[in-house]
Amino acid sequence: MRHQVKKHRLARPVGPRKLLIGNLATSLVLHGKIKTTKARAKALQPVIEKLIICAKRKERKDAIREVDKVLQNELSSKILFEELVKKYQNRETGFTRITDIGFRSGDAAPQAQIELL
Repeated sequence: MRHQVKKHRLARPVGPRKLLIGNLATSLVLHGKIKTTKARAKALQPVIEKLIICAKRKERKDAIREVDKVLQNELSSKILFEELVKKYQNRETGFTRITDIGFRSGDAAPQAQIELL
């Protein structure tokens, strides 16, 4: 039984799900905010939080290894280490905000905007 297992599966096997989350995380770090479905935004939020906390607390060499497992662009990891770590130096958690923005016109899926604060 799956008692107390909280994981967003997004109707995908493990490999494609990890790639999807990595692409969303890369886009969020590069652009600052993205528009996606509500389920994807909720799945992305803890990943981004963990990446920023890892970049802040761990040694640089260890943090780069952790971040490169998720982010798929060299520029995005550079932005994370140089800009976002300085920006969130005084903040412990709560680096992102999810805002509902209505429904998608094609299939009426609930849309949300996730942004870095």
